[in-house]
Amino acid sequence: MGLRGKTLFITGGSRGIGLEIALAAARESANIVIAARSNRPHPKLPGTIHTAATAIVAAGGKCLPLVMDVRDEKRVAECVAEAAAHFGGIDILVNNASAIYLAGSLDVPAKRFDLMQQVNMRGTFMASQACLPYLLQAENPHILTLSPPINLNPKWFARHTAYTISKYAMSMCVMGLAAEFGPQGVAVNALWPKTVIETAALAMLKGMVDAKNCRKPLIVADAAVAIFKRESKNNTGKFFIDEEVLREEGITDFDGYAVQKGEALLPDLFLE
Repeated sequence: MGLRGKTLFITGGSRGIGLEIALAAARESANIVIAARSNRPHPKLPGTIHTAATAIVAAGGKCLPLVMDVRDEKRVAECVAEAAAHFGGIDILVNNASAIYLAGSLDVPAKRFDLMQQVNMRGTFMASQACLPYLLQAENPHILTLSPPINLNPKWFARHTAYTISKYAMSMCVMGLAAEFGPQGVAVNALWPKTVIETAALAMLKGMVDAKNCRKPLIVADAAVAIFKRESKNNTGKFFIDEEVLREEGITDFDGYAVQKGEALLPDLFLE
């Protein structure tokens, strides 16, 4: 199943992995809705919804950029309705928007804690809730959430309990929505990178990770597109790892995804 003419609603897709997924789908002639807060240039982070739209069109897709804070459920509903009216429906939701703050429990301000829970858990749930009426009418509907398999090894809580809770809450949304809507034909899955990915979020690791030991966001995007092309009725409730997805597609050479070929790659959080 191709993506030509399919409509993707991507939260927080003006940069990083979200933008790479948008560009990969655009190369398949898909319609892309970029729904993010970045209406104006950020002093420290690259890209806006408008620069993303320009890149998406150049890649071969159509784009509707919408200013949206995933924490605002009213605005989320408005944007989803506008996107569906503009493109005639929604086929795929990508829950990409995420907040990260890696710190011990004594060093997490309430504002940071609330931001992670509101963006990661609540945002994922509200975006899914708003898109589901349209997804239930789509031919091969998918919800893909960028969250990890739930690993209850205490070491994944010890250094950043608040962040871990917020990401696992996203994964629990995947489990619950898959159980609820999988029988109705909506594929609800998670996707997580096998290695650390070079994005702006690396700054939150406070120098613990060197970009040369990372992969490019393209590997996650290629895996996402491969998932979208699978039949939704037979592919739901799964926690995909990007490299494993691509191996299933027959890809065995991953050197091109490395930021610096030949360097050791660091496994991402939550993976043993």
